[in-house]
Amino acid sequence: MKVLLKIIIGCFIFLLALALITITTVNWTPYKETAYYKETLQALEDLTFEGADKGYVLSGWSKANITAESPVNLVAYKPRGPYEYVEDSSFVKAIIIGNAQFKVAFLNYELLIVHPELAKALSAAIKKQQLPVDHVYFTATHTHSGMGGTIPGPVGELAMGGWDESLVSHVTNGTLKAIDNALVNMDTVSLRTKRSEAADFVSNRLIPSDPIDPYIRQLTLEKSNGETCTLVTYSAHATCLSSKFMGLSGDYPYYLTEALEKRHDFAVFAAGAVGSHRPKAPGNDIKSIKQYASSLDSVVNSKQVYKKVKGTHIMAANLPLKLRSPHYRISDNLRLRPWLFNWAIGESPAYFDVIRIGNALFISSSGEISGVFYKAWEAQAEALGLSLFITTFNGGYIGYITPDKYYSGDYYEARDMNFYGPYNGEYFKEIVSDLIGLGANL
Repeated sequence: MKVLLKIIIGCFIFLLALALITITTVNWTPYKETAYYKETLQALEDLTFEGADKGYVLSGWSKANITAESPVNLVAYKPRGPYEYVEDSSFVKAIIIGNAQFKVAFLNYELLIVHPELAKALSAAIKKQQLPVDHVYFTATHTHSGMGGTIPGPVGELAMGGWDESLVSHVTNGTLKAIDNALVNMDTVSLRTKRSEAADFVSNRLIPSDPIDPYIRQLTLEKSNGETCTLVTYSAHATCLSSKFMGLSGDYPYYLTEALEKRHDFAVFAAGAVGSHRPKAPGNDIKSIKQYASSLDSVVNSKQVYKKVKGTHIMAANLPLKLRSPHYRISDNLRLRPWLFNWAIGESPAYFDVIRIGNALFISSSGEISGVFYKAWEAQAEALGLSLFITTFNGGYIGYITPDKYYSGDYYEARDMNFYGPYNGEYFKEIVSDLIGLGANL
């Protein structure tokens, strides 16, 4: 009996010690009372934009096939193993916009995300190659049937295809090729924007009755020879294909850009404010997503009025975003300790890229911002004479940014995928609003 009691006490002490070193409580300190908030406000005050206005805008575009030379693991949903066939190839697409003095590279990947380690490798390669690019703006299509192999760490290895050095090298080489070709074919362009309502094709996947961001937003560039490039953003997750699908595919963004390229020489899809938004596709097979993409293309092709982009200045800045420590919750008020989260997921930089091209303003986020926030931001931007584009997957990844009222509910995005604790909804609302205000004064 004494031996059994000692074993029970020993097990209890071990479990208690394990809990103490791996679990802690949620920090409910209001964000405006935290040091990280004050640091971000200081960074905002000190934010410096670089750029130039030469009285004209140059642009060039190109793409490169980055499909793996042999099958790699599919990424998203769950570990599915290597893809069994290529339904459609994966590409990196580059749009260079600027002038003789300052150039921004918009880089788009048919991947789930641009992981921080991938972004670091790409940025280092661009610098080493001494390509004349002053600012890089990363985006992704967020396909859930794309290649793994670009996400390191224990969780990355377990469920996201891990880190495949040869694939990363392949993606990097494709990126350099796309940038180089885009630089070579730069010419003067005129720019215009358009916003097309596509509310029938997206819904709020957390609370169906809650607001959505219903718009497809479009920036179109036209060279003097008539060649056109169009960049579109939309809030619906690229999750049309079934989790049982075993082909490599860019999901609906691939087929939407394919349709757009019947009218344009080049098309790019960048995931917009996709947080808490799902696509309303007619089915989850290839035929259905082609139909879904065709419907979206019909909306884009409707006779809505383009707005000419006013101004020719190109300005860019990067705002580091400070956060509270990682808050991966296991219950309403308990979370994993930050060291364990960082070991499993990895530390990620958080930041916003801000690009102003004439009166078009681009803001990228390291978090999957909910489209619920977009209406207020866009109204603010329009009142300031700006056309606003919000994109995600900018080379940092901090999980979902949803309205604070979702945080206490039993929602996947607010519990499992909100990595940095409460009040980030209001925090992001404020900081993005500040960035819009700064952008308007450039």
